[in-house]
Amino acid sequence: MSAEQLLQAAVGAVPGGASRPGQQAMVAAIDKAVREREHLLVQAGTGTGKSLAYLTPSLLVDGPVVISTATLALQNQLVEHDLPRLAAAVEPVLGRKPTYAVLKGRHHYLCVAKMEHADEEAPTDTLFDDAPPKTTQWLGEAGKLGRQIQRLQAWAEKTATGDRDELDPGVDDTAWRQVSMPARDCVGAARCPYGADCFAEASRARAREADIVVTNHSLLAVDMLADRHIVPPHKLLVIDEAHELADRVSSASQAELTPEAVERSSRRARTLLSPAAVESLAEAADALTVGLAEAPAGRITGGLPEPLALAVARVESATRAGLTAIGEVKSDDPDPVRKQQAKAAFDDLNDTAQRLLEESAFDVAWVEKSDLGNGRRALVVAPLSVAGTLAQGLYSDRTVVATSATLTLGGRFDTVARSLGLPVAAPTAATGPEASGDGWTSLDVGSPFDYPRQGILYVASHLPRPQMSGLPAAAGEELVKLVETLGGRTLGLFSSRKAATQAAELLRARTDLPILLQGEESLPVLVRKFREDKESCLFGVMSLWQGVDVPGDACQLVVIDRLPFPRPDEPLAAARAAAVDANGGSGFASVSVPIAAVRLAQGVGRLIRSTGDKGVVAVLDSRLETARGYGAFLRNSLPPFWYTTRSEVALGALQRLAGK
Repeated sequence: MSAEQLLQAAVGAVPGGASRPGQQAMVAAIDKAVREREHLLVQAGTGTGKSLAYLTPSLLVDGPVVISTATLALQNQLVEHDLPRLAAAVEPVLGRKPTYAVLKGRHHYLCVAKMEHADEEAPTDTLFDDAPPKTTQWLGEAGKLGRQIQRLQAWAEKTATGDRDELDPGVDDTAWRQVSMPARDCVGAARCPYGADCFAEASRARAREADIVVTNHSLLAVDMLADRHIVPPHKLLVIDEAHELADRVSSASQAELTPEAVERSSRRARTLLSPAAVESLAEAADALTVGLAEAPAGRITGGLPEPLALAVARVESATRAGLTAIGEVKSDDPDPVRKQQAKAAFDDLNDTAQRLLEESAFDVAWVEKSDLGNGRRALVVAPLSVAGTLAQGLYSDRTVVATSATLTLGGRFDTVARSLGLPVAAPTAATGPEASGDGWTSLDVGSPFDYPRQGILYVASHLPRPQMSGLPAAAGEELVKLVETLGGRTLGLFSSRKAATQAAELLRARTDLPILLQGEESLPVLVRKFREDKESCLFGVMSLWQGVDVPGDACQLVVIDRLPFPRPDEPLAAARAAAVDANGGSGFASVSVPIAAVRLAQGVGRLIRSTGDKGVVAVLDSRLETARGYGAFLRNSLPPFWYTTRSEVALGALQRLAGK
């Protein structure tokens, strides 16, 4: 039995289905990588059918195969559509029906221990320090939270999985926190009185028995940081949407201190601490509040300001004393679950405080102040780079296949390979776009789309170089001309909320077209309206650059207002660029340009989603044409559209699409 035979069986089960050359090449490359125990990077353009290309060879691997995705949409697509169809199609050929399971973090599952005590305590994240009397528990049975908790209690009696995603209709995060348990708060099945009934443990047991386990990048990152104790042992790991992995590992390695977290930890441990210890925690929270109020938002260079340093030292001392007072969690404790929650909160705060006080050259610290009006302030610390973490934790004892539609930047794999912690051999003129290194190879299987015939990339090179934030007047006029010529059907991808709002206001004032603006309604509703109304335009910011899939004539113009370089106030990007500069390199070229290349490729990729799609991508930033060096690099990171800088060519194409 070969992977190619399984692929043929899978595509043959779909009416009119046929495997594609890129799909076949990807199957063969993965099969070879598994046999030779070699890691593989595969760029597979939209329309390749890469999900089936990595799922079919996975069925021939001994033991579980883990598939990790970045988005909930792809995870659902695999579990609800691709895997059921594949399992049914290959059963006659394979002689058995393959099994699959989803593995999520503990907080996605109902916690029986917390449900059993739900009517004994108030929510720990409310404004109240003291538990309300039973007659007003859950903020009153008539309240929204009370009704949601009651529904969760009823659901708990009948659910087989305890998976939050199976609860329909859902509940908000505040309600769910009262019945779920983050991993750091869990005492473990062996010490929990309800361990035998644990939904999270049951999900892990199902994963250990399945042929294919579907998880997400965030849990995969936590698994690496926890010495691989969460995901079941496996020989093959497939990372889809691999361009997102490094950012997810950075997020998992990030930690923060807030006054609210210190206060919450004190409330959780109140019955376990002396009054003096509780007072010490309150003073630490107050000091942190003052220190954050005085510090400006942004990256911290040259060490913590004195008020913040003193506040962090107080947090470290108070939480260390709290940990000593709590002691070890034992199975015969009267309430091991609550004790573990208190201990975990102090552990997190103490570790973060020590990390900040050490001021390691490998970490970046910054003050974060919300602009949403909620007054949230935090002191955050994150690793300068996660390439070393990935190099050490990702590749040992398994074959890793990393795939995405955007793995080559500037036409080469080198940049992404380095970000994923892979050693890169020095390029030569003979290597072409594929890169390789010790123990890994790469392959670009292309795309079934005929990009030069299906789409035009128009760069408005006559426009002034963008300077100020927002939408420049000249770019606004160009936008109006393009949208009016087509008569809607436009996805506008903007670098800032200010620019998106200005664009929406301009089009509403100058046209009668329906203009949908991100933030005015939920994103799924906006996308549905955009898909259904052929005259509508959808404008928004970064989440639209990756999350919108609208094939057909509902989206025939994608407008990008400016190149999506990281903002100067993005702490991690700025720190990483500064580190490269300090070592004699170019931080802009090594950090900012690759970030822009990935974002731009994702945005441009919104246009052609099927073999019948046609349209224009219009970039209103002249630097894509005029900037020496990085302009060509960015263009080489994009699909090979027919390229022009002439406005009349783009407008003519839009007129033909509009049937004018």
